[in-house]
Amino acid sequence: MLKIGNVEISNPVVLAPMAGVCNSAFRLTVKEFGAGLVCAEMISDKGINLKNKKTMDMLYIDERENPLSLQIFGGEKESLVQAAKFVDKNTNADIIDINMGCPVSKIIKCEAGARWLLDPNKIYDMVSAVVDAVDKPVTVKMRIGWDDDHIFAVENARAVERAGGSAVAVHGRTRVQMYEGKANWDIIRDVKNAVNIPVIGNGDVVTPQDAKRMLDEVGVDGVMIGRAALGNPWMIYQTVKYLESGVLTPEPGVREKMDVCVLHMDRLIALKNEHIAVREMRKHAAWYLKGVQGNGKARKEINECNTREDVVKLLYGLVEEIEAKEQNMQMV
Repeated sequence: MLKIGNVEISNPVVLAPMAGVCNSAFRLTVKEFGAGLVCAEMISDKGINLKNKKTMDMLYIDERENPLSLQIFGGEKESLVQAAKFVDKNTNADIIDINMGCPVSKIIKCEAGARWLLDPNKIYDMVSAVVDAVDKPVTVKMRIGWDDDHIFAVENARAVERAGGSAVAVHGRTRVQMYEGKANWDIIRDVKNAVNIPVIGNGDVVTPQDAKRMLDEVGVDGVMIGRAALGNPWMIYQTVKYLESGVLTPEPGVREKMDVCVLHMDRLIALKNEHIAVREMRKHAAWYLKGVQGNGKARKEINECNTREDVVKLLYGLVEEIEAKEQNMQMV
């Protein structure tokens, strides 16, 4: 069991907070596949403070998602504290997470995200102010450093701990790396050895065996899975089961994959309306189709779909084609 502050989490498998992906529809779907903790996509402190409608909609949490960590970002202390107070009192999130890893330029220009990685003193100042202002546990998600010459992961994690942070998640890449190259698990291990709060490792966990290796070799308290779960919540289920029993559960069949894709879409429609949801589902459907026999044509055609009916017809048309081929092969 993983414990963050007073929040007990049933297993060490954590869904990473991915921008543009981790809304309630996706989180709930992953939660049902066994994730111990799911994290919401990062939300702007200024959007919360201005009560921007789109931002307010992003704060929605289905009670079936709990325990859940809600991530905010910002570069100014007063604004971040104000937003954290709102999340603390007006949402059913269990944990407030501060983004200290986003490498995107528009976030960096706001003195937010990965910009914090260059200044352990700012980290202490900002995190301690949020901790003092809220009742929920406060955590931080960070990268190991800005670039190879500015890797302050240990100092930054110690600053989080001194400030009263309840846990830190460490992505084993620098800001300059973005999402390329290899994640440095050695530095994640250094962080784990330097602090007493829980450390969650992130980066290059693409199989259940990777998750076990990170837990065993790096010694982290939890393992965070991001891109490997896109269109593939079975990765979460397989990881949880593998950590429990050492047994790898089988891959899903194509019909099961499309059933879950449609379930995900229906949740997104309920969240956002059909027009917006179907457009957003195009990228998700392409991820669900990855590895499916003959998916090339379908992945192109999905971008022409504008209604739920269009998507369902396309996906199950492919399923029926594949099942008919399999049946013919069995008859030969």
